[in-house]
Amino acid sequence: MADKDTTSEAQLVDPISANPHFHRSESKIAIAGHPIHAMLVAFPIAMSVCTLGADIFYWWTGDAFWARAALWAIGMAFLMGVLAGISGTVELLLVPGIRARSASWTHFIIAVMLLSLLGANWGYRLGGYEQAVLPLGILMSLLGVGFTGFTGWHGGKLVFDYQLGTSSSGK
Repeated sequence: MADKDTTSEAQLVDPISANPHFHRSESKIAIAGHPIHAMLVAFPIAMSVCTLGADIFYWWTGDAFWARAALWAIGMAFLMGVLAGISGTVELLLVPGIRARSASWTHFIIAVMLLSLLGANWGYRLGGYEQAVLPLGILMSLLGVGFTGFTGWHGGKLVFDYQLGTSSSGK
């Protein structure tokens, strides 16, 4: 009886991982084997955190410099995020092993939501950066840092758990 159970378990196959393209996950958008998306995401991450920091310093000091710094930081977070998003979307669409995993799509959806929030935060500040900080600007910045962490966590899982977007050739 135990032999029959072992045999039936051995016959179970994950249809997704059995797909011949499932393991094709090397980056297509890269410079010398280094994925562009991985290089670009550091900028929106850093600028999102800098925006929150500048908002907090403006709240603390009342110095208009920090409100202006937050305007520039969130603008760069959004613009660099768009560039990172374009390269990530191209990877998602071109690489079969990335496209086949549902975790990739989860990361994509959360990242699009983050970009929407960063763009809204920037657009809100363009009308008057000092008036925009309190209370809505700082709340959007805090939410943006939370979404950045959530998006980064999922992106990191794709790289570290699934080795997506990495080179298998050891170069």
